[in-house]
Amino acid sequence: MERKKTGFTMVELLVVLGIIALLIGLLLPALSAVRNVAKETKQKAQFTAIELALIAFKNDYGDYPPSDRSSHVVGTTANDYCGAQKLAEALLGWDLLGFHPKTAWRADALDAAGGPGTYDPLKTRDLDGNGVPDTLDERKGPYLELATTSAFKLVDLFRPYSTGPLAPETYVICDVFTAKRVTMLKGTDPVTGRPITMTEKAGSPVLYYKANTSGKTINTIYDVLDNNFLVVEKQRIENREQPLARQAGTTPYQFFYEYVRNPKIDARPWPYRSDSYILISAGADGLYGTSDDICNFGN
Repeated sequence: MERKKTGFTMVELLVVLGIIALLIGLLLPALSAVRNVAKETKQKAQFTAIELALIAFKNDYGDYPPSDRSSHVVGTTANDYCGAQKLAEALLGWDLLGFHPKTAWRADALDAAGGPGTYDPLKTRDLDGNGVPDTLDERKGPYLELATTSAFKLVDLFRPYSTGPLAPETYVICDVFTAKRVTMLKGTDPVTGRPITMTEKAGSPVLYYKANTSGKTINTIYDVLDNNFLVVEKQRIENREQPLARQAGTTPYQFFYEYVRNPKIDARPWPYRSDSYILISAGADGLYGTSDDICNFGN
């Protein structure tokens, strides 16, 4: 008796493979969309943590941190200090060891008189005799959990960074869209003398603008220059246009003021959150001023 053959024919096999390929084609965009939603949710959660930290900071010091771009070298732009850097100092400390209330908000961390560094942990002054330098005893915070904050030095985030105007050894808080690998110097091997490095994934710096509550027009409430050096430097290093740095029409930085304008207020051009501050993440594409930006306003 002849045995009956079993198994797939070539046509059946091709049909099955085609169906599998079709299902994969339908599934991948869905998975990508889920990942994007998860990232956006995580970014909004990061902003919530930052906002709670800023409330704690305000409760301690009576106001939100400043965001104005400043330079301690008169007549130059050397070692400028912008809003994103000041946000990191307020919530983490200039050296990530906590905020010092006598800060002058300077890139070099010196005090208001330009004297001994308020952030120097090796400072020998110890008036209470507890064995801990007073500069550490006087600190508050950090107001954010350092292990999950994603704080990076500009020199590590934007390599090579040697000619930019912002102080390279200062920190910024980065968003959760970790599309870039950053190699950081962690010390020196005591035996070989070679540098010890560590590689982590980093997002883009979170932009912080404090509102000037006495401002009467949209461009006196938020100052585009507060983070402009950072946005332009990111554009230069990555060779990608950042729309938020664009100048359009006859009004400088017109795009920025349209970007932060609250369209629900019809009486006159008025920005979001004009009584406090705004936070801006560049989103998944790493570009400031595009449709995928995550902000603490207008979403």
